[in-house]
Amino acid sequence: MKDMAREIDAELRRRGSRARRAATVGYYPSRMENLGVAAQDMRAVVREARKKLKGEQAGTAMAVAKAVVSQGTLEGRQAAFEILAGHRGGLEALGLRDVEALGRGIDNWASVDGFCCCVAGPAWRMGRISDRDVMRWARSKDRWWRRAAVVATVPLNLRSRGGSGDPRRTLMVVEKVAGDQDPMIAKAVSWALRVLIQHDRRGVVAFLRKHEATLPAIVKREVGNKLRTGRKNP
Repeated sequence: MKDMAREIDAELRRRGSRARRAATVGYYPSRMENLGVAAQDMRAVVREARKKLKGEQAGTAMAVAKAVVSQGTLEGRQAAFEILAGHRGGLEALGLRDVEALGRGIDNWASVDGFCCCVAGPAWRMGRISDRDVMRWARSKDRWWRRAAVVATVPLNLRSRGGSGDPRRTLMVVEKVAGDQDPMIAKAVSWALRVLIQHDRRGVVAFLRKHEATLPAIVKREVGNKLRTGRKNP
């Protein structure tokens, strides 16, 4: 597994560029190494890794993903999430310790969102982690784990991520962070509510009214726009 992780790292490094790195280093600043790999090139590496792992047991895919995450690169982390998400049975084999191990070190919005959309959100939807686990993240002093709790609701509701709608759990989480003024949390709440509209428009409207006095302005503006026009920024 370590050999495969090294191969993935080497291929990502080969595809990186200084120009891409310079353009993105301020977009999602991180302590992790930015290799400057474009999304389409990263996904080409993911496709090759998935081919090699086809037919392998879920534990093997999980071990590869953890090994790639441990290498400490932004693109490697995202690749690891997508490799695991694309493996048959990979997510079903996860437990809480596995999910949190994969998320350890998330320190920017891009890594949080990849973690939640590919791993944490689907694992929650499948019952591999519990409501209590996600609510613990929502209470965290670490802004990135609070964001993770909110973004984990997106795969519950977004059809392209396998969601069929879960107003109860979505509102449970955003209720916990409704007054959080951290921009990273506010933007996540806006996203979560905008995705929920297609399943529970009335619930979203009621939430906005209930928290009118404490919700960050960006949440009220973007979600209000979505309700009125169907777009975040008309």
